[in-house]
Amino acid sequence: MPRIRLSTESDTAALAAIWRASVRATHDFLSDADFREIDSLVAEHYLPATRVWVAIDADGRARGFLGLSGAHVDALFIDPASRGQGVGPILLAHAGSLAGRLTVDVNEQNLQAVGFYRHMGFEATGRSPRDDAGRPYPLLHMRQN
Repeated sequence: MPRIRLSTESDTAALAAIWRASVRATHDFLSDADFREIDSLVAEHYLPATRVWVAIDADGRARGFLGLSGAHVDALFIDPASRGQGVGPILLAHAGSLAGRLTVDVNEQNLQAVGFYRHMGFEATGRSPRDDAGRPYPLLHMRQN
């Protein structure tokens, strides 16, 4: 079972690699230009400036991370090699223990993520036709039961 800790600046490269691998595995709808733009924002701005919760395996390697603002999940990305091993549920349970009932915005086209959140007890409460940056990737707004 992974342990959870807050990220440090030294985690940035490993977490950016997890983000890239996870997005490549689940976000086949993203254009290459949008992937590169978002990658730059995540790797150069979000991860260095934001403390996220990191799931660490027994060997000390990061296996996933979760960003949390209040009770809102800003980011949840799992290393594809660690999917199906309970990393996502453990990170969500940790976030829930800190913040109570959680909310999340998930790309509607990311069917794997939508299914995961539904399995974890989230229901759609609304929809936006574009992502937060105005790109043509609809978001489902979800809330945990």
